[in-house]
Amino acid sequence: MVVFAEMGRQRDGEDPRVGWVVPSDASETGGGDATSAWLWGMTPRERLRRSLVRAGCEAVCTTASPPSAVADAVVLAVRDGFVLDERLLLALSERPNTVLVHPAHGPLAVCAPGTRVGAIRPHLCETADDASEDAASSEAWHERTPDALVPAYQPKLRKRAEPFVFPAEPEHRAAIEADTFAASYKGSSDLVTLWVWPRPARAVTHWCAERGVQPNTVTLWSWVGAIVAFWLLWNGHFVAGLLVGWWMTFLDTVDGKLARVTLTSSRLGDVLDHGLDLVHPPFWWWAFGIGLGTGHEAATAIIVGGYVLGRVLEGAFLASFGFECHSWRPADALFRTITARRNPNLLLLSVGTAVGRPDLGFTLVAAWTLCSLAFHSVRLLQAFVARRDGTPVVAWAAG
Repeated sequence: MVVFAEMGRQRDGEDPRVGWVVPSDASETGGGDATSAWLWGMTPRERLRRSLVRAGCEAVCTTASPPSAVADAVVLAVRDGFVLDERLLLALSERPNTVLVHPAHGPLAVCAPGTRVGAIRPHLCETADDASEDAASSEAWHERTPDALVPAYQPKLRKRAEPFVFPAEPEHRAAIEADTFAASYKGSSDLVTLWVWPRPARAVTHWCAERGVQPNTVTLWSWVGAIVAFWLLWNGHFVAGLLVGWWMTFLDTVDGKLARVTLTSSRLGDVLDHGLDLVHPPFWWWAFGIGLGTGHEAATAIIVGGYVLGRVLEGAFLASFGFECHSWRPADALFRTITARRNPNLLLLSVGTAVGRPDLGFTLVAAWTLCSLAFHSVRLLQAFVARRDGTPVVAWAAG
């Protein structure tokens, strides 16, 4: 038996969870996909193992025979040879006596109390085994398709995306990696992140995954880039400062995608990444104003203060309605692509610097900051009015 012991996400008061990757005949003998690392630097079986750990399993078994001594546990079993959306196993882990069934591929995963472990493999592998161990149980098996088990809307990524299921076929590697990478992207973001970074970010993410580079390592390099850019801008080295700034924003895209496609995101990484995203922009704008010299104090105050106020408005919307303001209506998602946040501001500063007028770029950022504040203030007011009038305020994609 091959058992990987790792701490999962078990909560206090829950029965312990045990994972089981049920191998096919081919992978059981050590051939095929099970031993070939071709999907983001790991085997499909390793991806399933990581998904089970992240679903709360304290140990994962990968043998044909069921795990032993699990009578007091919940067993989360998944059929080997497939690439599954992580959301499916997370949702299934909360539904004992449930079988995940795909219309085209049949049974894919089972969540069952340990007392029914003997009936799991026949369900997944459609063997002729007699499931007599399950005969005495009066509990029925509940079948759920992927779209019935997991909602398409993902609040954290601000988009709709049906949960994916792919047969783990190496000849379809490019297509599977393209789809899993696309699934890691947020639905609403700035125009650079959405339309410029995807192709190079996918290439760099693949390079990092193949070499075992951890997302937190990329995030730490982002921190280095943020600090170096601040120093360069403060000292008036605008070209170099903006180049380092763009490098930092690119790494900021890569680290999140790397964490999602390799299933290695962590609470520490989330804190490091989002903490950096939240903190560094006003320091950059302040440094740019200092680098320009006297006469730009008002623009600096508008940009720095406007950034803080904009974040307050976004936080007020989130606290009041339970989702981010950029997700309310399609117009809000569209405005998110150009609102006065880091990358759109960097574009204006880069254009100004490229024509020899960094001060003009800075003035444009100040003006655009005021416009963005006006837009978000009006939208927040409209949301409160809509709720007062009895109109549900919900994310448009969620509907």
